Amino acid sequence: MKKGGCVYIMTNKNNTVLYTGVTSDLIKRCYQHKTSFYPGSFTSKYQTFKLVYYESFISIEAAIIREKQIKSGSRKKKLELINQINPTWTDLYESLFEA
Repeated sequence: MKKGGCVYIMTNKNNTVLYTGVTSDLIKRCYQHKTSFYPGSFTSKYQTFKLVYYESFISIEAAIIREKQIKSGSRKKKLELINQINPTWTDLYESLFEA
């Protein structure tokens, strides 16, 4: 059985830095970002602790393909993606526990 995956975008408190990632466990990965689990990482350095966008996939392979599509797109396209589902740019992390 294949494990599912998620592609996600994190930002900093001023919404100026965007980080796109992929994971098989979105709650755990967001927690790692929020707590600077990897102190030398990009997300720790730029304090991108706010989850503003995510998509879920049946397989991790599909999530990785989507991550590459998003990363290869312009900043404008990333902003459009976020604004479509989260126009107020609220942190979606807490909503993950409601599902």
